[in-house]
Amino acid sequence: MKLFGSSGIRGLANVEVTVDLALKVGMALGKSKKTAVIGRDPRVAGEMIELAVISGLMSAGCDVIRVGLVTTPTLAYAARNYDCGVMITASHNPAPDVGIKLWNSDGMAFDSVQQEEIENIIEKEDFVYVSWNMVGKISIYENAVRDHIDMIRSHSTGAPIRVVIDCGGGAGGTITPFLLREMGCEVITLNSQLDGHFPARNPEPNDKNLWMLKKAVKEFEAELGIGHDGDADRMMAVDENGIFLSGDEMLAIFARYECKENATVVVPVDTSMIVDDALPGSTVIHTKVGDVYVAEEMKKLKADFGGEPSGSWIFPRISYCPDGIYAAALLVDIVKEKKLSLLRDELPKYPTLRSTVVCDNSKKAKVMEAISSKLATMGDVSNIDGIRVDMEDGWVLVRPSGTEAKIRITAEARKNVEELHAKVEHIVQGCL
Repeated sequence: MKLFGSSGIRGLANVEVTVDLALKVGMALGKSKKTAVIGRDPRVAGEMIELAVISGLMSAGCDVIRVGLVTTPTLAYAARNYDCGVMITASHNPAPDVGIKLWNSDGMAFDSVQQEEIENIIEKEDFVYVSWNMVGKISIYENAVRDHIDMIRSHSTGAPIRVVIDCGGGAGGTITPFLLREMGCEVITLNSQLDGHFPARNPEPNDKNLWMLKKAVKEFEAELGIGHDGDADRMMAVDENGIFLSGDEMLAIFARYECKENATVVVPVDTSMIVDDALPGSTVIHTKVGDVYVAEEMKKLKADFGGEPSGSWIFPRISYCPDGIYAAALLVDIVKEKKLSLLRDELPKYPTLRSTVVCDNSKKAKVMEAISSKLATMGDVSNIDGIRVDMEDGWVLVRPSGTEAKIRITAEARKNVEELHAKVEHIVQGCL
């Protein structure tokens, strides 16, 4: 039984993620945990799933502490005082989806081994039902947001700059505007009402969805724009000219700020060379796509910084949970020294081409094996997640989609990227 993806359990509410499944997750988790803190984002189905998980936990004798409607990094920080944390969220997914993500007390999401343990208990229905007088207790923890703010403020100085924040109707509205105001910022909010229908925009904070933020930054002459997803573990930025910064650019800017010489940075296989070239002398390690894989490798290597171009930034000195709120505060500290547009202009720029090729799911494994043998002669091959080939002046990534009948091709190069992309696309087509 495979329930967990790269970011917890997610799916369509009452279809793929049901009350029955949530109950079983709680029962399985409660088998080995004595205390669990639980929170949710504002999704319409969130409280329904939360209550089912709570019932499962209590039936196994686990005490439950509710923090209410909070961001994922707030919940992960609250987990430091308990055996585990449970966040009911589908993060950047659209409104009909809901999900469950599990956290350790150090802010690290449950790793592959822990996820398999939960799946095995559910598959075998190997649950523990305690006697009536041993049922878990339930309580309320009201200071989770305040504690998270205080922790971030202990690491950030702030600045009297004008910032526009687009929370997209998500949980970021419970904390980021208030934090930045306490840091001395003049804050203008967009879509910061809590609304699990996400009426203003899709929760994913990408260039297309943040069109209102880009416009508002220019019209209000702000120094910075901040955009969150539904649970605010992600954070993307717009510079003072209303221009969206790519995730690779954000990775490089944060890494430069966080890392000293000879640092170790962990990123997924689809990350640009911008990060490598922005950090001469440092070691850049690649992982599978997914913030849990990045965090696992960071913890293993005791890395200085890591993240994903999708907007997940992990600062190990505070937590192994991607923290979009901490990232927003840190960006204020960075921008007060130099404009975001100037920081972006300092970075190298390399053209990137992406395409997809239709491939039946049943044939993917055989096709990828054939592609691997063809690409082996082009450079250094990595099979961590798909096939990545690194060459002197660029790289290519051929990766099967996990959700669609497609194979994705990405090519980046200092020169002749069109030629490189066309060559790899021809190889892939020839292996179908």
